[in-house]
Amino acid sequence: MPVPVRWLLAQRDLGLVLRGGDGLDRAIGLALTTELAEPYPWLSGRELVLTTGLGLPASTSGRADYLRGLDGCGIAGVGFGTGLTHPRVPADLIAAADEIGLPLIEVPLRTPFAAVITRVSARLAELQYDAVLHASRAQPKMTRAVLTGGAPALVAELSVSLRATVLLLDPSARLVHAHPAAPPEGLGDRIAELLAAEGDSMGFAVQQGGRSIAAQRIGIGRRSPGYLVVLGGGPLDPIAQILLGHANSLLALDFEKPQRLRAEQRALNTRALELALDPATDAAFASVHLADATDADGRIRVLVVDRVPGPVLSEVTGAIRESVRRDDFPSFIHAAGGRVTVVVPAADSAGFGERIAAAIPTAARRSVRIGVSRAHRVIEFARAADGAASAAAAAEPGGRPTEFTDIAGRALFASDAGRQLLDLLADNLLGPLAESDRDRHTDLVPSLRAYLESNGHWESAAADLGVHRHTLRKRMTQVQELLGVDLGVARVRAELLLALLARTP
Repeated sequence: MPVPVRWLLAQRDLGLVLRGGDGLDRAIGLALTTELAEPYPWLSGRELVLTTGLGLPASTSGRADYLRGLDGCGIAGVGFGTGLTHPRVPADLIAAADEIGLPLIEVPLRTPFAAVITRVSARLAELQYDAVLHASRAQPKMTRAVLTGGAPALVAELSVSLRATVLLLDPSARLVHAHPAAPPEGLGDRIAELLAAEGDSMGFAVQQGGRSIAAQRIGIGRRSPGYLVVLGGGPLDPIAQILLGHANSLLALDFEKPQRLRAEQRALNTRALELALDPATDAAFASVHLADATDADGRIRVLVVDRVPGPVLSEVTGAIRESVRRDDFPSFIHAAGGRVTVVVPAADSAGFGERIAAAIPTAARRSVRIGVSRAHRVIEFARAADGAASAAAAAEPGGRPTEFTDIAGRALFASDAGRQLLDLLADNLLGPLAESDRDRHTDLVPSLRAYLESNGHWESAAADLGVHRHTLRKRMTQVQELLGVDLGVARVRAELLLALLARTP
């Protein structure tokens, strides 16, 4: 930690007097003596250069150049010893110091240079000790903050410890938390530009309009939850850098902890959904174990992605899981046998099917069918799952997701079991009619369909067929005789219509 020139001048027992220049807040990091006429190569900045002027140039311009050279090295100031080589500080040296703004301090003969060096060194050690002590106290506070209040509390504690504004940004450089306040308008955009320019760098430190900006990427391998940014009046000293690094590590751990917890929760949710899909599981199970997937009214919707090729099932499931994460839904996802089942809150699921479809890799997308159930109470999960599966079966491969409400009139034909039952019905009921049409050219099958689809209205059905209504009546009499049924019975008409639909594209 550096010592301000102002502090050194306040040490009255040393008898130091400012004779020229200003810059009393310049920081002294080291005090040394030199009588070299050109000591510049051996200076690195922040030195208090003590000299008796033994090597001081004789000319006024030379003395001015001497001070300019020292100032160019970034020294904190010049301590000029009087009473030996020079009885007093030369007037032209004072004028040059005033012009440059470099502190020029008279060190009286009674004050040895060693006393100044010792005082500065002791103060530096004291400040260093205080800084280390401050860091040792700040680090546990930061740890407690992140444990009790998470990232916002840690940002606040780091801000207090550094006496600076601290920002937490997300991976896109958007502000997440700030303490004590958000950055001035425009500065946030500038920080985003600097981060974008740095690319994958771990961070940067720059001066911007009299303000220092130090940023660190919160690193967890290739993943990162964002950036920590410190806005201050000057570069971060080593202790501040240590505290910033400590905060970075705590945030990385805090981010990783929820990741592990979320992974464990996903595994539990997957197992719960797997059990809920088992027909042997009681309906009440879903009410308890799928409750986190409900909306405010306790309702869910189920989405089924069917016919997923085995080699890409894992990839498709991962893409669906990422889409669920982006929508901030609880992760109730189960994949098995070429099918992925997802449970989401009903009220928040508008457009969810479309987003899932867009997330599925193109190669797999061409073959899959996506169905979405109606909104159901969670205790009706089995009905919701069946509805989504039926909608998926009725969907076009690679087409848009199909809502269960859109398959009215097609639901029985969507499932394999329903299709098999209808095929059996068609074989038993329509066989004699098809045989008559084939052998006797009677047109009974198309006539029956027109009659049934016209709800028994003779005129409409006859017009659709292009025959007289008496001709249609005669054909329907033949149908009843061949099948041994009464078309006046609604259930008979319904079964015949289903059989016809099963046989007709």
